[in-house]
Amino acid sequence: MSAPGVTVDRDKETGVAVVTLDRAEKHNAITPDMARELGAVWRGFRYEDDVRAIVVTGAGGRAFCTGIDREAAGNVPQPSSPYTIDDPLLAIGPKANDLWKPVIAAVEGMACGGAFYLLGESEFLIAGEDATFFDPHTTYGMVSAFETVHMAQRMPHGEIARMALMGSAERISARRAYETGLVSEVTEPGGALTAARGAAAVIASYPTEAVQGTVRALWSVKETARTQALALAPHLVALGNLPADRQAELFTRRGAGFRTR
Repeated sequence: MSAPGVTVDRDKETGVAVVTLDRAEKHNAITPDMARELGAVWRGFRYEDDVRAIVVTGAGGRAFCTGIDREAAGNVPQPSSPYTIDDPLLAIGPKANDLWKPVIAAVEGMACGGAFYLLGESEFLIAGEDATFFDPHTTYGMVSAFETVHMAQRMPHGEIARMALMGSAERISARRAYETGLVSEVTEPGGALTAARGAAAVIASYPTEAVQGTVRALWSVKETARTQALALAPHLVALGNLPADRQAELFTRRGAGFRTR
């Protein structure tokens, strides 16, 4: 199965499906069409009994995903009310689409901004040693709300606060992400997908009702706080973001460099 920017490969022997963000030339940035397709893919998996575990990854090796495609996002109409926004990435993750089959993220290269919608709804992350994680929102006059809520479920408060507030000036290495619990395994560069497939195949070999029940139980621990925080996020974004033209000016004045820790 494939659609513009999204491909799905199924292995009936292992019960593992691999969902790939397939816009390597754009660092796998997500367009509104891709966002809709991702939602459809996750919902469709609910009816595919042969798919018992899923890996989500990005094509090309240079990036897992760099969030929403800035050019495409400019074409998404927004309501004038400061109390609401239309965010095309809200439903790109499996949990937002009521899928409770386990999802493992295989990360190579950059993972930033809107990528955290997907990473935040995965069971665990496996990263190649060259992977980096960062959140550029504040650099460009944008509130990091949805992203920080998702990552706050996985990282110590001080780590997510530092990443969000430092913006594009600092990137978290795969090793540091492992040390703080964001990543569960670091592989050699290019090895994340193979490792994720292997872990997914093990999980898929177990009785699926027990696996999905375990996923659901784990998510119930944090679901209430997460739901309340995400409900507040649109208002913070609507009130705190600079106007789009001011954001664009800041994007044209990108910083000279960054550091990785």
